[in-house]
Amino acid sequence: MKRYAMTVMLKDDPEIIRKYEGYHANPWPEVNKALLDVGVKKMFIYRFGRQLFMFMETVDNFDPERGFASYAKDPRVKEWDEMMASFQEHVPGAPKGVKWVEMKEIYTLEG
Repeated sequence: MKRYAMTVMLKDDPEIIRKYEGYHANPWPEVNKALLDVGVKKMFIYRFGRQLFMFMETVDNFDPERGFASYAKDPRVKEWDEMMASFQEHVPGAPKGVKWVEMKEIYTLEG
């Protein structure tokens, strides 16, 4: 099982934050299916203020670049991703053109 932690900022607008949370409270079935189909086993998104933190567990052979390219082939999924991207902005210091920035794991505790 692979793990990924990523972060992005929401735009500084309470209505955008409300909409973003509303969409994620009732995600489109095609989006959930596409994530599972590419090898995402679990995904969690947390919010603090405008900052989002996403944690994913995937199959061992998951490659984010290939997986998410395949995931976005479905027109309905592409529509979802474009809409969600319109609510987001870059994290300070993110590479140009990158919204969701992968975070480095620095500590693990497993019982």
